[in-house]
Amino acid sequence: MADLIDIVTDRVEAERETLLARHRAAQARARPRPTAATPATACAGCGQPIPPARRQARPGSTRCAACQAAHEVRQARRHRTGV
Repeated sequence: MADLIDIVTDRVEAERETLLARHRAAQARARPRPTAATPATACAGCGQPIPPARRQARPGSTRCAACQAAHEVRQARRHRTGV
């Protein structure tokens, strides 16, 4: 027979899964990403054309290499500081 801890743990896990699914759905609606079928040709960061070599190496890229590097630095900083 399941005790109270098991019941609460199951309920928390179910709620967590529900919230994650909602978050993923919201992210998908908020920022549709180009696919290999519809490649981005202009950088989302600077607006300059994404070089063909980058688009071939990283299909679906939305930023040029320089803007992507800067974006990753900002993301790492936010992750470390929580801002």
